[in-house]
Amino acid sequence: MFRQLFKKPFKSQRKLTDHKQGDIPSTIYSDLQANLDSIKRLLNSPDDLIQRVFTLGNSEHRCAIVCIDGLVDKDIINNQIIKNIQLGIPNVKEDIPTSGEDILKELKNGVISNDGLQTADTFDQVMLAILSGDTALLVNGTNKVLIVGSKGWEKRSIEEPATESLVRGPREGFNENIRTNTMLIRRHIRDPNLRFESYKVGRRSKKDLIVCYVEGIVHTDILAEVKRRLKAIDIDDAPESGTIEQWIEDSFLSPFPQVLHTERPDKTTSALLQGKVAILLDGTPFVLIAPTTLVSLFQSPEDYYERWFIGSLLRILRFFAAFFAIFLPAIYISLVSFHQGMIPSKLAFSIAASREGVPFPAIIEAFMMEATLELLREAGVRLPKPIGQTIGIVGGLVIGDAAVQAGIVSPIMIMVVAVTAISSFAIPSYSAGIAFRILRFGTMLAAGFFGLYGIVLVYIMISIHIARLTSFGIPYSAPYSPTIKDDWKDIVFRAPITLLTKRPQYLQTEDDTRANKGDEQS
Repeated sequence: MFRQLFKKPFKSQRKLTDHKQGDIPSTIYSDLQANLDSIKRLLNSPDDLIQRVFTLGNSEHRCAIVCIDGLVDKDIINNQIIKNIQLGIPNVKEDIPTSGEDILKELKNGVISNDGLQTADTFDQVMLAILSGDTALLVNGTNKVLIVGSKGWEKRSIEEPATESLVRGPREGFNENIRTNTMLIRRHIRDPNLRFESYKVGRRSKKDLIVCYVEGIVHTDILAEVKRRLKAIDIDDAPESGTIEQWIEDSFLSPFPQVLHTERPDKTTSALLQGKVAILLDGTPFVLIAPTTLVSLFQSPEDYYERWFIGSLLRILRFFAAFFAIFLPAIYISLVSFHQGMIPSKLAFSIAASREGVPFPAIIEAFMMEATLELLREAGVRLPKPIGQTIGIVGGLVIGDAAVQAGIVSPIMIMVVAVTAISSFAIPSYSAGIAFRILRFGTMLAAGFFGLYGIVLVYIMISIHIARLTSFGIPYSAPYSPTIKDDWKDIVFRAPITLLTKRPQYLQTEDDTRANKGDEQS
């Protein structure tokens, strides 16, 4: 009964959608007015649709421009199209061509001063161009349309990345305009082998997507796999690069990110020169980098801008921070609940005194504080920036102090939760920080039931999962497993720049030489 109730509306809706798609003309009409009427009908005569019909010079030949207000630069339309046609046509030839196709060819070759001219043969191409911010120039008597590049919508200026700030390094970041992002990459890599391949993603949105790589460095199998997965995407719209990431990742069940995202052009260009592939999507400042490994989540561009021992120290701190972010609350729970004999006597007495009067076991106490911290973190993100920072800081202090005064939690638990939160913020990758927060609750649960044995079991499960995980065919645990000792110079410890002469071996790049040490010394 319920199946029949819900089945009929879906059937009728599908027929209605198919009927609308069938109304799109397969070819362009030779009659100008028929084309204008078809465009109006397809778009349902919106208020922002601009259609202007005018004659060519002193003749009776009619033409028209069609565009969407707000998506186009009106200066381009007025100065490069209308003005050139009205002033240029009488001076091109004494006699204006009689056929519409010859007129269109004359406009393209000798009148319109625009470097983005294309000819469209189908209505689908015309509609996509108009909805993308270009202007369609139609001439009566021909079944072809001239597309003039006139994109001119408002865009955000180049600003410092909000999610990846550095003390030392460039202050420019990607924005939502895909052409601005390609320009930033070209500014960093002035190599003729730099390639940008364009795609359309989304059956209805038809957004621009660009695959960027350096030919002669990237492995052809990795590039082919990236293209294959992108071509398999079949969705109505890709609002953000995170949607693309979820479509092309190897395992959607893994908490670890298998595609790295960044707002920084310098980080993107560094990955391209290593032999990786960058994926740019129009409408988002986040660029995807593939493939990636677990080690890449702990690396920051600042590691290379500072001297080698400073970069090495920062990486060591991040690895310790990752360990604390996952296991510190679980270790506290297991020691307090199961293995009190492993705690030094003075520390055990101090913990016992601080927990006196606390009505909950350690695992309930830890879950309460961790859940409260996650709520404060989420509330701080959703609120306006000035208020969010106040809620995060003041809310944590007030709630923590009130919980201790009420005897609900112990002071040492507040310290454990605070150190864990700070450690999770030290991870350069935001997605990796979220993954560690998820695993933290799993380790806490295992410690509450089995103590240190549960923590060891969870650690073994995580290690097995990482060893089995891949990113576009590259082992996620590389270069530890499989063991590639040549790549160990840039993992936990960063060797001096003069010793980093080879690209990562696990990427199997076509050109594995990054710098010639002998030439530099000579």
